[in-house]
Amino acid sequence: MLKEEFIQKSPVRIFEKSIEGGLHAGNIGVLASKKGIGKTSVLVQIALDKLMQGEKVIHVSFNAHTSYVISWYENIFNEIARRKNLENIDDVKEQLVRNRMIMNFTQEGVTVDQITRTINALIVDGGFNAKTIIVDGFDFTRAPAERFEKVKTFLAEMQLEAWYTCTLAETEPVLDTQGIPIVLRSIEPLISVIVVLEPKKDFIHLRVVKDHERRNPSDMNLMLDPRTLLIAET
Repeated sequence: MLKEEFIQKSPVRIFEKSIEGGLHAGNIGVLASKKGIGKTSVLVQIALDKLMQGEKVIHVSFNAHTSYVISWYENIFNEIARRKNLENIDDVKEQLVRNRMIMNFTQEGVTVDQITRTINALIVDGGFNAKTIIVDGFDFTRAPAERFEKVKTFLAEMQLEAWYTCTLAETEPVLDTQGIPIVLRSIEPLISVIVVLEPKKDFIHLRVVKDHERRNPSDMNLMLDPRTLLIAET
């Protein structure tokens, strides 16, 4: 399969259509689930889709070393390429690596202002013209609303979109009566899209609980294969 056909047939196209064509610049999206369900895999697949289209992506990790993040990208890309019979794999992989920047931060030791200044310098001074930021391992239980007000302002100024993962508590309840993760309720007005990963008997369901101004919109009929953690249609 050629890269162009792969992009066109990617399940991420269904994902985008289900959330008003995508997350869009200036907005925050969150993938939420309990630990070990597949949030990082979905996040990396969203990033890989952007990279396949020639876009630049900044991946910010708060809980994993760069080598571990790289292995996520390599493993998922290799599995997708094998399943889809992707042509010119080495050339495509080279493009992906060239357009991806990975940053590591500690949530306790670095302020949001320091992080946004670093990203701003990379884009403006370094010429790394990214449109998407991927944020993994952030602890929302220690995130005041003021932090995300600053993030939201920064994204709007820089014309960036940001996808986060959010780990839900192991004990019930984790969602409120409208399906919004309880840990996100104080900053929910600042979040444009929330997707909850729900384990079922034979698959992991991707359920949109907030789509910009809509709550609990129509199902997008996407799941994760529990063996490969790849996005697929139900």
